Amino acid sequence: MEGNHLRPITVALRSLFAASVLLVSLAGCNGSSNDTPVANATAAASIDKVQNVVVIYLENRSFDNLFGNFPGANGIANVTAANAQVNFDGKTVLSKLPAVWGSETDPSLGLVSTLPNAPFRLDAAPVNSTMTVVGPDLVHRFYQHQMQINGGANNMFAAYSNRGGYVMGYYDGSSLNLYKLAQQYTLADNFFQGAFGGSFLNHQYLVCACAPTYPNAPASEIATVDASGKALQIDPTSPASANQGQVKFVHDGDVTPDGYAVNTILPPYQPSAAPSAAGQDVRLANPAGDAYEGSAVLPPIDSSKFTTIGDTLTAAGVNWKWYAGQWNNALVEGLTVRDSKNYKLIWTETPGQPDFEPHHQPFNYYSRFDPTTTQGQAERANHLQDATNLLSDAANGTLPPVAFYKPAGNLNAHPGYSDLESADADLANVLGALQKSPQWAHMAIVVTTDEFGGFFDHVAPPAGDRWGPGSRIPAVVISPYAKKGYVDHTYYDTASILKFITKRFNLKPLAGFRPATGDLTNAFDFTQAP
Repeated sequence: MEGNHLRPITVALRSLFAASVLLVSLAGCNGSSNDTPVANATAAASIDKVQNVVVIYLENRSFDNLFGNFPGANGIANVTAANAQVNFDGKTVLSKLPAVWGSETDPSLGLVSTLPNAPFRLDAAPVNSTMTVVGPDLVHRFYQHQMQINGGANNMFAAYSNRGGYVMGYYDGSSLNLYKLAQQYTLADNFFQGAFGGSFLNHQYLVCACAPTYPNAPASEIATVDASGKALQIDPTSPASANQGQVKFVHDGDVTPDGYAVNTILPPYQPSAAPSAAGQDVRLANPAGDAYEGSAVLPPIDSSKFTTIGDTLTAAGVNWKWYAGQWNNALVEGLTVRDSKNYKLIWTETPGQPDFEPHHQPFNYYSRFDPTTTQGQAERANHLQDATNLLSDAANGTLPPVAFYKPAGNLNAHPGYSDLESADADLANVLGALQKSPQWAHMAIVVTTDEFGGFFDHVAPPAGDRWGPGSRIPAVVISPYAKKGYVDHTYYDTASILKFITKRFNLKPLAGFRPATGDLTNAFDFTQAP
């Protein structure tokens, strides 16, 4: 493993309207984002036509990695010499791409170190990989990511990766169902992950627009950073050149020196992958962490101090659900298997096999969902459900106004344990069910990835705050009201999904919203008939 509130019209009436917005943040279409103020005012006035929002949250792909050749989008063709990868000194351009560290002897990946210093096709000669290949997992952590971005130059991805030149690889994604849906509906080509780094923090940003704290974290969890506070301290024994070996750090921890959890850390409640301790309530994870995997457990996030989109929706009387692949199986196993070495089904990260990633379940970190309390049990039953329920609710026309879908690990497109074709097939199945649903006529779907997965993207993230935004990721908006065949160049980030939800249901904005972040409404034309 690898970090309120409705305005007038009345809550009851809003609840009736709140049924079908599906946010699909990976698709694209051709067009311009320069709508007139009148058109934008019309869109805002008509947003109530959306009754259901569905967010499909895939994994670990940058925009260039999947959509770099998309017509009309800002893609690989716009990469310039300024994006050439440089050495550890931040200045010297590498004469060629570094080796794929850890996979140098692979017959195809060994050829990466012979390639020019530029993006290259993974699914073409000489690498000749396909989208059925799982591929190696790339580092995608909070501090390394900022070091790779290098102030917006985006020229140190290879130097600070654990996989060297592999980070520059991309696919011709035109055979993917998601790509074809992007052609049909709206592709956002200026959409950025909300936070730097990996899945844990970006899942928290999706639901809270915040970075959780880890009070009194053990010293072993604290990252050793340099004087800037934005980069890890380099170990004196680290290779002198990125072409000689993988960079080494003094200590890469999961928690910042001032106590924020930013990299993969396990939830305090089952399913967690950290079995309960001897004599402990089996519904809780061992606070000491998972000794077998070496993963720490985050203390419960205090729901009275950190507000999620779930809290605001519930307070407004708007129903919502988080549907997760393998949730039921993971919960059973988490409550019954006491030795993490013997987890059989869901913690293995075996490519192609069912897999459940606990740090992809953001609500399971919050005290509101404590399974040892009566309130927590009710909240979990009402809002945290298995992916099979998504399909049945769609078929029955009983999807809540806001729904999130998180695929199981083997179906989420994460390198290391999921291939693109399997993830795309699952996505097509889910989208097919949604489009056949009685609720489709008033639905908005956003498909996106949680973060870049360590892959290069050439567009510099806009200025933000301490937490992000990070690299550009794909995002597709699918809806009867989405603009057709349109590429939306508006600046968005992960919180844009939350802004759309809060705008549609007249909720109080979350505290962590960045003022410049768009709310996705430019991707819609609400004058269209459903």
